[in-house]
Amino acid sequence: MAWIDQLIHEAQKAVDEVEVFYVEGISISAELKQKKVNLATTSKDCGLGIRTVHNGKIGSSSTNNPDQWRVCLNAAIASGKLATPQTWEGLPAPIPLSRTPLSFDASLEVKPAVVMDLIEKMLTGAEEHPAEVAAGSASLSSATVTLANSKGIRYTDQHTGVSLALEAIHNQSTGYEFDHSSFMNKVDPSAVGERATFFAMESDNGTDIVSGEYDILLSPLAYGELLGNVFIPALSGRNVHAGRSRLGQSLGESVIDSQITMYDDPLIKKANGSVRWDAEGTPARRVDFIRDGILETFAYDLKTAYRFGKTSTGNAVRGGFGGLPSIGHHNFVVDGKRRKIADERVVYVHNVVGAHTANPMSGEFSVELSNAFWMEGGEYDTPIRSAMLSGNVFDMHQRISGLSKESRALGSLILPSIKINKQRIIGK
Repeated sequence: MAWIDQLIHEAQKAVDEVEVFYVEGISISAELKQKKVNLATTSKDCGLGIRTVHNGKIGSSSTNNPDQWRVCLNAAIASGKLATPQTWEGLPAPIPLSRTPLSFDASLEVKPAVVMDLIEKMLTGAEEHPAEVAAGSASLSSATVTLANSKGIRYTDQHTGVSLALEAIHNQSTGYEFDHSSFMNKVDPSAVGERATFFAMESDNGTDIVSGEYDILLSPLAYGELLGNVFIPALSGRNVHAGRSRLGQSLGESVIDSQITMYDDPLIKKANGSVRWDAEGTPARRVDFIRDGILETFAYDLKTAYRFGKTSTGNAVRGGFGGLPSIGHHNFVVDGKRRKIADERVVYVHNVVGAHTANPMSGEFSVELSNAFWMEGGEYDTPIRSAMLSGNVFDMHQRISGLSKESRALGSLILPSIKINKQRIIGK
């Protein structure tokens, strides 16, 4: 796009460096109210984000009208004049990278008929159990991302997405399930519908549980809530150097059970968060945060790395074209020795409510169990009425007794179910 080169040329007259982040795409979605489509939308969007650097001062601005790039550029330059200078060693220069997208389904058609077909398949799956559909949604998207800077980077990537969700109710019990992938053949709309009505039906007429310590089995969904709200933020270099990470002084030490490894792998083919380069143009690579229970490194973007004398790990992400790059992850994987973990009697937890209230510094949490059951021999047994799970996320990782053989992709997380010994459950 010639206007991007023109933008960079103009910017270099006033600042040391400039970075351009441009996104354009199309999305179609439909929302259900009970079994009828209540709202359907089609949108074509684009957005431009500009970041300037001059004498260590970083400025930024954004617009959803790229024709107004001059106004946007002037606003970025002006904001930079008000910024506090920091150590800055430069934007990355280009290197040869594969142009083959990792999370793009060329066969995916972003069309209303395809969305309706997904809806119909979810509703068909929901008929497997006598629960009522309360709400649901299906969406398709396709986007092209361009990153350019004054060092010569001109990278382009493509991404597609398929998202499904269904909520069901049976008497006083609810069930929820969802699926998301970059590839159409990796989602199962019938299973989404069937699981939602299954959990709604099976959770009805639950029994009370006596307060005490129990061996529990967290589904990937429940585990992801606790991991994402507490543990993953503790691996951010920014939180570490700001004194907001419990793991900040633990490099080289054992911080979780020795059977567990945690890493970010942005190069997994067909995974949701896969990229060749991060949001600043740093080449993406696998980063092992914890190997066999030992903490090896933290995540860095350029700004944090330069400020604290580190090197970017390629973990810069953006929440959208209007946001500045920040530390995140692409495909965060929890791995380790796998085995059957549902043979013995455990409390199975499909989901939790309230994980966002956990204390990210101490790790302390108290969450409500959602769709919890007694499980034995891999089979769901008696549903458990309302109960709370409380404890400490960091301590919990010292008591992991097994990982399931299968993993599930939940957005940018790829997680197994995990079995944890002696966790505190509070009955109601």
